[in-house]
Amino acid sequence: QVQLVESGGGLVQAGGSLRLSCVASGRTFSANAMGWFRAAPGKDREFVAGIQRTGGSADVPESLKGRFTIARDNASDTVFLQMDDLKAEDTAVYYCAAGYITQAFMLRRPSSYHSWGQGTRVTVSS
Repeated sequence: QVQLVESGGGLVQAGGSLRLSCVASGRTFSANAMGWFRAAPGKDREFVAGIQRTGGSADVPESLKGRFTIARDNASDTVFLQMDDLKAEDTAVYYCAAGYITQAFMLRRPSSYHSWGQGTRVTVSS
């Protein structure tokens, strides 16, 4: 089991930026990939970004590219989500996840991850 703690959420005006962080602890060797998902009221959980430990393979949906960037610091077992030009529709609870993923396309699947954080709320006011 990997413990994940997210931080960095909050209230921001449209057009602003936030940087989310997720620190992993515990059996981190059991996870070679980390991802971000979000859940807005009344909507399904949505993939936001994912990244593998080695090779740096990262995946961000086309709809978010140019605004959202994922990065990781392996030395501190931390993954970051930089969110720029935020819009009201980005309002959601953002969850960090960890898993052992061998193929990049699987980064987008919630079922690929075995550990989840409690989430951090992001509210974008228009």
